[in-house]
Amino acid sequence: MARILEFDDNAIAPAVEILRRGGLVAIPTETVYGLAADASHGEGVAGIFAAKGRPQFNPLIAHVASIDMAERYVTFDPLSRKLAERFWPGPLTLVLPLKKQQDTDRPIHPLVTAGLDTLAIRMPHGRVRDVIKRLDSPVAAPSANRSGRISPTSAQAVAGDLGEKIDMILDGGACGVGVESTIVRVEGESVRLLRPGGLAAEEIEAEIGRKLERLPHTAAIQAPGMMASHYAPNALMRLDASEVMPGEALLAFGPARARNADGATAQLNLSATGNLREAASNLFDYMRKLDATGAKSIAVEPVPFDGLGEAINDRLKRAAAPRE
Repeated sequence: MARILEFDDNAIAPAVEILRRGGLVAIPTETVYGLAADASHGEGVAGIFAAKGRPQFNPLIAHVASIDMAERYVTFDPLSRKLAERFWPGPLTLVLPLKKQQDTDRPIHPLVTAGLDTLAIRMPHGRVRDVIKRLDSPVAAPSANRSGRISPTSAQAVAGDLGEKIDMILDGGACGVGVESTIVRVEGESVRLLRPGGLAAEEIEAEIGRKLERLPHTAAIQAPGMMASHYAPNALMRLDASEVMPGEALLAFGPARARNADGATAQLNLSATGNLREAASNLFDYMRKLDATGAKSIAVEPVPFDGLGEAINDRLKRAAAPRE
């Protein structure tokens, strides 16, 4: 079973030692807990795919401690640099051209990019940057859960899912944002939203002075989190529910309830006041808790699409998609 350490000064050195030898450490970020490996260590990165059961055509995000570290590996265009300076550290991932790495001491392993000529990269909030800085290498870190399942927002959720497959869990408490990062790619004059997430699209649009282009869900995978079926509980998810069917649990939102809500086998409200930031922070935790009740189906009340609602609805749609 993975060793769980409170994430304080004393936890940094043992976490770095594990990463340097190719081990796996679950790390808390402001979005969700990530399953980290040294992005330059092939065996470590391969261990991520093995522990998660993740298909190797699905690329990983590299997490850096600074923009200077990012520039060792990727080339910033002026607009991407502007976004990094405005929103890093924070829940924004940029997909950028990967530099030729023959002059890099610790190159990004090809498994991280899934053979693409780009790298998805971000600088997270919090003490995890102390680990990355001490390691002096980016860490590849998808969510610390089995592939396609609910992302973890607590150390306990990681332990329950992957505890026997990884080396260490750094316990930094509950994640504040609660959904994964927003992923954006700048290509010439277009700025594309590859995955909505913890940074609302409207904030990015206000910074760049233009609308983000949305991709269809059938678009080829260019970044993590683009698989049609993802973030799924064992129970089936029924979205935009106006009525709760017999035997269903209810994932509610806001002050008004679906018909027959009192008949739900279990009920949790993402935000009784309709606050989308609160709803995002509760989403994966509440999905996990309702799933643990053993309900065969979870009815989900409608959530508006504005602000962080776009990311919430994206996760719900992928959680409800046919299982692959």
